[in-house]
Amino acid sequence: MSASIEIAPGAVHYPAYLDRVAQEALRDDLREIVRAAPLFQPRMPRTGKAFSVRMTNCGPLGWVSDIDGYRYQPQHPETGAPWPDMPRIALRAWAELATGAPPPQACLVNFYDATARMGLHQDRDEQDFSAPVLSLSLGDTCLFRIGGTERGAPTRSFRLNSGDALVLGGPSRLAFHGVDRIITATSTLLSPGGRINLTLRRVTPGHGAASAA
Repeated sequence: MSASIEIAPGAVHYPAYLDRVAQEALRDDLREIVRAAPLFQPRMPRTGKAFSVRMTNCGPLGWVSDIDGYRYQPQHPETGAPWPDMPRIALRAWAELATGAPPPQACLVNFYDATARMGLHQDRDEQDFSAPVLSLSLGDTCLFRIGGTERGAPTRSFRLNSGDALVLGGPSRLAFHGVDRIITATSTLLSPGGRINLTLRRVTPGHGAASAA
């Protein structure tokens, strides 16, 4: 496992957590996932404004956003099909980095092109916040920003590179965070360029730690 950097209490960065071979394997797994669950454009509640990212999900539950609100559901919003299984590499990362947490139930897959951003937000659509959120980055580097648990708290930014992992747990589980920009041509992993971010989450209260697959 790579050395870790504590960004804030409960926010831990693992640079180069996935080596190139693991990144390529995960990329290939995601290609199969997208074939089964095509990328879609989430939209803001009430206004219907489109996000700048495209996304899909894998696992028992998937996160969706549309004019009716944010929610988790067991099927793709456009095809109606169940979400594909999570990749083994992602599950192994959860078992190693989300120590003691019950198994993840949702894995959001966000695709950022060169112009995509993600404003500061909290991950708070889950029923239980005791398990951390785990992020895995593939492709181009992003400038990631994190603040405190109150909007308007001071923030800091740092780079997430291809293969990096980030855990938000404990006091940072509800920290505001976002993506300021994508730094193009910083990775050769994705032939069209861009960045893929996987975010693993536990949605409902659970018991028992996940095992490495």
